[in-house]
Amino acid sequence: MKSDLFSSDVLVRPAAAPGMALQNAKSVRYAVDGEMLARQGSMVAFRGDLRFERKGQGIGGMLKRAVTGEGLPLMSVRGRGEAWFAHRAGNCFIVEFEPGDALTVNGRNVLCFDSTLSYEIRMVKGAGMTGGGLFNSLFTGTGKLAVVCDGAPIVIPVTAASPVYVDTDAVVGWSAQLQTGLHRSQSVGSMLRGGSGEAVQLELRGEGFVVVRPSEATEAAGSAP
Repeated sequence: MKSDLFSSDVLVRPAAAPGMALQNAKSVRYAVDGEMLARQGSMVAFRGDLRFERKGQGIGGMLKRAVTGEGLPLMSVRGRGEAWFAHRAGNCFIVEFEPGDALTVNGRNVLCFDSTLSYEIRMVKGAGMTGGGLFNSLFTGTGKLAVVCDGAPIVIPVTAASPVYVDTDAVVGWSAQLQTGLHRSQSVGSMLRGGSGEAVQLELRGEGFVVVRPSEATEAAGSAP
């Protein structure tokens, strides 16, 4: 049988080492030898002796998700084998953490990560209970995290002299050391006249960066691919 479908560009080859790597721009391959963690519903294929189990968020995480709709529903993957992860054909990126690194990520953008990373669902300081995506996940430790983004991400430097304001439905993540708050860019008069649809943004101040996606569409963090 002959077809471009079977070209060397898409054919899977044996993994060079345990852990995650990009299979292509839209998927991540993880050679499991022990345990790793992934977003529920993100596994698209696997081979080998692997077990998939739902992982709880703890009482605090469940309460936050119940109140806001935001969270990080996870599954643990244990055993030896290979698994492939993707979500709605979004673009995949791998972030490698070194000691001292910390990144805040929206739960809807988490795809999978090493069990050596620590994560905690936190409320975004200064954001109150309005807007979307204001309970995000703080990742720290050593290891790799795969994130997924609708379209090509926009990475904007943040400096003390130039704070950045982002739509809460578009933000993917930001440097954990940045200070956050809410910024109102619309006057009361404009709101009374119907508004622009861009009334409140997340304000980021300090030194670091913020990642946004070129889309304001929202979805539940645990939606099936």
